[in-house]
Amino acid sequence: MRFKLLAATAAVALLASGSAFAEPANLTIWSWNVAASALKSTLPGFNKQFPDIKVTVEDLGNGQVFDKTLAACAAGGDGLPDIVSIENFEAEIFWSRFPDCFANLKELGYTSDIQAKFPDFKRTELEVGDVAYAMPWDSGPVAMFYRRDLYEKAGVDPSTISTWDDFIAAGKKISAANPGTVMAQADFNGDSEWFRMIANEQGCGYFSTDGQNITINQPACVASLQKVKEMKDAGTLTAANWDEKIQANTAGKAASQMYGGWYEGTVRSTSPDLKGKWGVYKMPSLTADGPHAANLGGSSLAISATSANKEAAWKFVNYALGTNEGQVTMLKEFGLVPSLLSAEKDPFVSEAQPYWGGQKVWADILATLPKIVPSRGTAFQSDAEAIFKATQAKFFAGGYPDAKAALDDAAKQIASATGLPIAK
Repeated sequence: MRFKLLAATAAVALLASGSAFAEPANLTIWSWNVAASALKSTLPGFNKQFPDIKVTVEDLGNGQVFDKTLAACAAGGDGLPDIVSIENFEAEIFWSRFPDCFANLKELGYTSDIQAKFPDFKRTELEVGDVAYAMPWDSGPVAMFYRRDLYEKAGVDPSTISTWDDFIAAGKKISAANPGTVMAQADFNGDSEWFRMIANEQGCGYFSTDGQNITINQPACVASLQKVKEMKDAGTLTAANWDEKIQANTAGKAASQMYGGWYEGTVRSTSPDLKGKWGVYKMPSLTADGPHAANLGGSSLAISATSANKEAAWKFVNYALGTNEGQVTMLKEFGLVPSLLSAEKDPFVSEAQPYWGGQKVWADILATLPKIVPSRGTAFQSDAEAIFKATQAKFFAGGYPDAKAALDDAAKQIASATGLPIAK
């Protein structure tokens, strides 16, 4: 009898640990590109703990995941997989339109202690009141990726570039010393990337942090747009889309690219022959003593409310995103920057990276995470983004007398489209 009691107690303990006797389940995840590959890289480690949970990651492409998820939520969740990858800046579109489409992770084990493992700027767009719709995944702490050899040829030390005016001056030297090479590139036609990065650095965005007011015409945003135009007019920034930037990187036609930290994997995988020639430094600021941290990009994982395997889905989400093992695996293999604050202390983060000339790039990039100001996408992100891009193009073409007039007009258009008030 005593043996049976001990055996039963041991079985209960193992079940509580959530490993050896997890309920068998088959999970499906929708994701895209490198993100999908990164999730697949966590499966060996996950299945060591949960051998009875089979996970299938479907790479549908970014646009397809968004469109199919939106359509499935509109259909009451019909057709959704167990887990969906969702970009942070689009997240609130789902929560506001379809609040019942995804499970509240707090009811599955997402405790306050686990929530505290992530920076506020990552959680802002994923939680509404007492509901946590998704768990933070990767983030995009902004960094300047640069060609060491092109800078050195011009006698430019990146450590001396503290302001955007410094960046403009350095760009002129670099272009002069490297004919045919530009300082940096921006997708002026298809994206708002540079404006959003600098505005976020300065604590400004399309909307207020509580999502209740339009703030795109606040002084910090005006100063950010004005500086982007100055860089464009000076030839420091030239127009290029994603593919053109990659081509320029490999051909040595661009000395720098500014993006979220996830761009490390892009540079390393698309320009493998340039090992040792790339480096990283902090983004400049409007003033020498200003902030040097922003975020661009980053995703989360949500569990569909219609999933028949919510508990198993939570086990995978918590392993992949809530443990150093899961997050650092994705960092090592595919350069996805962890949002998990404890990952900064993982030994790999402090290692010198051969591709980057022996620089400890992950320590430098992840150190900015706690300094990033939250920036809301809100349910109206798509409307605001379309309006801003049109406004930016018109401003660059001389359609407004100054940046203030441009953003005042954008604010009025966003107010008309959303019904939100413009902040005073």
